Amino acid sequence: MIDIPTLRRILQQNRVIAVVGLSANWYRPSYFAAKYLQEHGYRIIPVNPRYEEILGEKCYPTLCDIPEPVDVVQIFQRADQVLPFGEDAIDIGAKVVWMQLGIVNEEAAERARQAGLDVVMDRCMKIEHARLFGGLNFVGVNTGVISSKRTKVISN
Repeated sequence: MIDIPTLRRILQQNRVIAVVGLSANWYRPSYFAAKYLQEHGYRIIPVNPRYEEILGEKCYPTLCDIPEPVDVVQIFQRADQVLPFGEDAIDIGAKVVWMQLGIVNEEAAERARQAGLDVVMDRCMKIEHARLFGGLNFVGVNTGVISSKRTKVISN
């Protein structure tokens, strides 16, 4: 389990995020999470062999093809496919391996930790950023679209 001060440190100190499995489809969770992070000052590097560009950024087929330093490897892949990405994160000198909501791979996490990387599993980077830095209010998502408040009923 990772604590709030560690999450806050990771999100404050690590600004370059390689997003493994980033989709160019706006309705995919990887897309709107990456777009949110990009809009909040993070440098997003898409990693997906199917695309040449996503969110205005050059897309790379693998983590090892990225020609610049990467702070966080954010993984949008099934848990059984995470291990090679975790190993690549170690090889490229990343500081953090972040597995999205629903993704837990203890073997990949342990290898990354042994190599000195921080590991976050089963959490959404977008949600954690919003929760820790003001994008969510104290009762949830502050969109005004969904509310627990009842509408006033006017009776005649």
